[in-house]
Amino acid sequence: MPSILIIDDEPGIRVTLASVLEDEKYKVFTSEDALAGIETLKREVIDLVFLDVLLPKLGGIKALEQIRKEWSVTEVVMISGHANIEMAVNAVKLGAFDFLEKPLSLDKVLTVCRNALAIKKLREENKTLKKIYGFKSEDIIGTSMVVRNIREAVKQAAASDARILITGENGSGKEVIARAIHLCSARADNPFIDVNCAAIPETLIESELFGHEKGAFTDAVSTRKGRFELAHGGTLFLDEIGDMSLSAQAKVLRVIQEQKIERVGGEKTIETDVRIIAATNQDLEKACKEGRFRQDLFFRLNVIPIHSPPLRERKEDIPHLLCHFLKVLNKEITLESGALELLASHDWQGNVRELKNLAERMAVMHQRNAINGEELGKLLNIRGKKPVNTAQTGTEPALTSNILEQNYNEAKDGFEKYYLEYQLLKNNGIISRTAEAIGIYPSNLHAKIRKYGITTAKNREQ
Repeated sequence: MPSILIIDDEPGIRVTLASVLEDEKYKVFTSEDALAGIETLKREVIDLVFLDVLLPKLGGIKALEQIRKEWSVTEVVMISGHANIEMAVNAVKLGAFDFLEKPLSLDKVLTVCRNALAIKKLREENKTLKKIYGFKSEDIIGTSMVVRNIREAVKQAAASDARILITGENGSGKEVIARAIHLCSARADNPFIDVNCAAIPETLIESELFGHEKGAFTDAVSTRKGRFELAHGGTLFLDEIGDMSLSAQAKVLRVIQEQKIERVGGEKTIETDVRIIAATNQDLEKACKEGRFRQDLFFRLNVIPIHSPPLRERKEDIPHLLCHFLKVLNKEITLESGALELLASHDWQGNVRELKNLAERMAVMHQRNAINGEELGKLLNIRGKKPVNTAQTGTEPALTSNILEQNYNEAKDGFEKYYLEYQLLKNNGIISRTAEAIGIYPSNLHAKIRKYGITTAKNREQ
């Protein structure tokens, strides 16, 4: 049962608020001044405080500063009969959850109470998850150069409040990168709020982002905070922002420029302190040229660009990722050579999400402590499918188009694989003939074939 403390020097307000909140099954304490209230905080675990501004002995604003300093997990709602906008803004800046004017609307009191307790619960869950899944940039799994570059980008981005645009295919790990940036930043103790722009109907996206006032539309039976308000002090992750409507884009741009929002159906301006990270699987520059995305918003979001590559561009990371997912599931399975070859040859259209699904399937369906290629093929539902055998099909291998954009080691390996596939095709897949033609020992050629996952015709040593 949540505990609520009411600090007000007017007996009538204390009695009325306590009665209403007790009817809602909250545990209520009351104090007539801030010093007595602070003594209650020392004795009891309090989730929420309703704190009057004008109090004897110690003023409400000073009491707010002390409460936020010593009981940071306790939410505080300020109340006053002599409020002005400057006072309300100052209270929110000092850490108050909200500011209510007297005479109090009991419906609004209950709404604010529920919202404040919900945010407190969310923050506690956030901290619990961080203790269990404590995230660092090093926890982005992989040994490839692109992953090492992403880790470095996360560290650099986390040190600032600059806006970030993460691009990449579906399932490539864009949200993992966003959460890593948040948890490595100074905002880590505040909320990380994610919004899937593609999953929210166009008619509701503004209400979801900015909130709404009671009666703003047919189903608005109560006032509701939007994602920007919920993310105050933390990070707002706008996933699949390329699917956001142009009207919503215009309002997001305005919020970025002014750092203020207005709820749907409301006239009150609410200041917001939010770090925005956006993500998309679309080419936003192309969308800008086609008029589907605002160019000015694109420039605002793309301050720090980070690309999350698909698995096919970092296949050396696949075994590490799979073993990591299995470890999380308390399962250890050794990957035999055939399984490693299949992992490297599979196209992974679902990227990391597909690989994680495979790990869960392995944990449930596979009983042995090791897995071979045939067993893995069954779990992937591709039994009998093998990597393309260039020596058997007669198809000349192609050099990847992005080889000139890769680092030296990746480019060298890419060219070596292409060269070996070409020579094997030229020599009908015969290992000894190919080795002689290119001037290396057959054993060395076998090792390179295993390294790059190249398949050949049946070894016909002569």
